[in-house]
Amino acid sequence: QVQLVESGGGLVQPGGSLRLSCVASGRTFSMHAMGWHRQAPGKQRELVARITSGDRTNYADAVKGRFTISRDNAKNTVYLQMNSLNSEDTAVYYCNAQSPFGMITWGQGTQVTVSS
Repeated sequence: QVQLVESGGGLVQPGGSLRLSCVASGRTFSMHAMGWHRQAPGKQRELVARITSGDRTNYADAVKGRFTISRDNAKNTVYLQMNSLNSEDTAVYYCNAQSPFGMITWGQGTQVTVSS
């Protein structure tokens, strides 16, 4: 029911910031829990941040205090503000949506590279 389109990835220096955006199509966006996951080379995909339909949030320990997830239901958009980036944050970042029935939809992924 929902399709996800991501933007905002790129190359940044350590200590820099990026803001990822994910725009969802569909008519039930506000009912979906939204999340960001990432997958670094040679590693498993991991949860970065999640926000529920009730605006409850949770974060991976590795990004807590540096990343902020938010949503704008009027724009069908979820954001991930990433500050104080380091090389360990280098990964492909995927937007994720979960319906009230548990159906999962993934975005195409956007590359974030942190390098000096």
